[in-house]
Amino acid sequence: MPQHHLRSPRTPRFLAAIAGLMLTVGVAHAELADKDKPMNIEADSLRYDDATLTSVFTGKVVITKGTIIMRGNKMDVRQDTQGNQFGLLLGEPGFFRQKREGLDEWVEGEADRIEYDSKAQTVVLTGNAALRRYRGTAINDENLGNQITYNSVSEVFTVKGGAASSTPANPSGRVRAMLTPIPDAVRNAPAPAPANSEPAKLRPSSKINEKRK
Repeated sequence: MPQHHLRSPRTPRFLAAIAGLMLTVGVAHAELADKDKPMNIEADSLRYDDATLTSVFTGKVVITKGTIIMRGNKMDVRQDTQGNQFGLLLGEPGFFRQKREGLDEWVEGEADRIEYDSKAQTVVLTGNAALRRYRGTAINDENLGNQITYNSVSEVFTVKGGAASSTPANPSGRVRAMLTPIPDAVRNAPAPAPANSEPAKLRPSSKINEKRK
C-alpha cells in the first residue's frame, strides 16, 4: 500500500436554527502538538504532480497527523511553498477526528466532503454533515446540518441547514443539535492555581536607558 508523507509547520488545530448557528466548544484548544507532526497518508494508489505540488490519493485513504485522523475514498492534497497543506477528502461518508488539548475529549466529524486547510486551521464538512464531541467514550454533543465549519484554534463552529440536509426524519432540513449538561464534577472543579501568584516587583529608575544590574 503506497504511503506518502507531507510535512508542515502548521495544522489544523465544532438550539436549532433554520440556516446557521454558532457555538463554542469550550476554552480548551485542539491538541497543540499536532501542528509540528508530519502528515502521513496511506491509499491504494497515488498520483503526484510536481508542477502544482498536488497529490491525489485513491482507495481506502487514511491520513494521520499527530492525533488527527481522516478517512475517505479519495483525497486531493496541495502543499504551497510555505508548507501549508490544503486537502479535499471525499467519502461515503468521509471521517475526521482530533483530540482536544489536555482533556480526555475528542472532536469527530463526518460528511460527504471534507475540506482541510492547515493555514486557516479549519475543517469544512459538507453534505450530511455531523460533528460530535466525546468526553472519554461517551458522546457529549452532536450537531447535524448540511455544512459545518470548525475552527480548531478558536474552537468555534458554524452549522448551516437547508434543503440539501433534509432527510425523512428531518424533512425541513433544519439544523439539529444535542447538548449534554456539564457534569457537576467538571463544572465545580477548582480553577488551577497560577504558576506564580506573587506580584511582579518594579524598580523605579530616573533614567530611561539605565542598565539593570
